[in-house]
Amino acid sequence: MKALLLLGAANAALAVVMGAFGAHGLKSRVDAALLETWATASLYHFHHALALLLVGVLAKQFGNAGFVAAGWTLFAGTVIFSGSLYLLVLSGQRWLGAVTPIGGTAMIIGWLMLAWALWRHA
Repeated sequence: MKALLLLGAANAALAVVMGAFGAHGLKSRVDAALLETWATASLYHFHHALALLLVGVLAKQFGNAGFVAAGWTLFAGTVIFSGSLYLLVLSGQRWLGAVTPIGGTAMIIGWLMLAWALWRHA
């Protein structure tokens, strides 16, 4: 529970850093399409950082392992989804785009796990 709250706060800060880096540090280095890819990565990163905070609060409130599992799944999805996009932009390795849907799928599963935990325990 505490770990999810700490991860949520740290990831929110990191998402802001990554968004700012994309807007300012990459602006003159990559094309518009790659900047848009970076923006998508940082947007999803930030939204899921907030989700980790929400799940951490819910896990603390209800003390249920289902919330914790949902949070870790959302975190893994964020790392894979946003991480693969960040790496794609920085490295130019287009094959990393094939990894991104794995992260997106994990995010979807995490949200469904959260819905299930809420259904059962909230």
